[in-house]
Amino acid sequence: MDYIVRAMAAGGQIRAFAAVTKETVETARKNHNTSPVATAALGRLLTGGAMMGVMMKGDKDLLTLRIQGDGPIQGITVTADAHGNVKGYVGNPNVLIPANAKGKLDVSGAVGHGFLQVIMDMGLKEPYNGQVMLQTGEIAEDLTYYFATSQQAPSAVGLGVLMEHDNTVRRAGGFIVQLMPFAEEETIARLERQVAGISSVTTLLDQGHTPETLLEKVLEGMEPEISEKTETRFYCNCSKARVSRALISVGRKDLREMIEDGREVEMNCHFCSTKYMFSVEELKELYRTIGEKDD
Repeated sequence: MDYIVRAMAAGGQIRAFAAVTKETVETARKNHNTSPVATAALGRLLTGGAMMGVMMKGDKDLLTLRIQGDGPIQGITVTADAHGNVKGYVGNPNVLIPANAKGKLDVSGAVGHGFLQVIMDMGLKEPYNGQVMLQTGEIAEDLTYYFATSQQAPSAVGLGVLMEHDNTVRRAGGFIVQLMPFAEEETIARLERQVAGISSVTTLLDQGHTPETLLEKVLEGMEPEISEKTETRFYCNCSKARVSRALISVGRKDLREMIEDGREVEMNCHFCSTKYMFSVEELKELYRTIGEKDD
């Protein structure tokens, strides 16, 4: 079971989140038939998004993370809610590029240069919209930079996805550790030393670390106290009714052309790749719906 834990440490001077997301990332891989580097990139953003989702307070709050880069992956989009539900997709799931200088999957090369956009819909008139330039395209560092600049929250983010030889997901997970505004210099210095000593998230996950023990490792000696545990999963709320609304939004002219074509139409959900078929009769029904709205 994938899950996220929330904790406080150093007497409330630090708040932290950690997650294991192997099943979530493997579901995304299966849904989109992603290449290993696309799985790693999407998996990292799904993991970060899931943790940032549970940071939100409102029941209906929604988070969208969008990476727009000039690399061959052609962007990544992830959305998450406050209940551990997360979904996402990449522009080009088949991207294949050589390993990086360390012999690892080259996520940075796949993503390229560009921007990270963070949109939070908290039921207010306008959603919050923050944007930062990508720093490395490795995703964890980009989220770290976003927290520091857009939210003024000094943070350490670690994300990792490890693949099996058969290209399924072996391990996935990560952590987000944030200093509270009143954190003392000694706590800040200690946390910096601790984070610098972390070799790689994938190594720790492959050693069998859980979210709880990940935080014990990152916050060693700072007495982390777990306050919450939330299941996380890849979940898409698409339905034929939702896709019908998307079809209606294309307008009368395009719908009429589809009907005149005389063939059923296949619509795919971006987030989970579910296929929805619409017969000519169903298209005519949607066309009539638009007619009634226009009348």
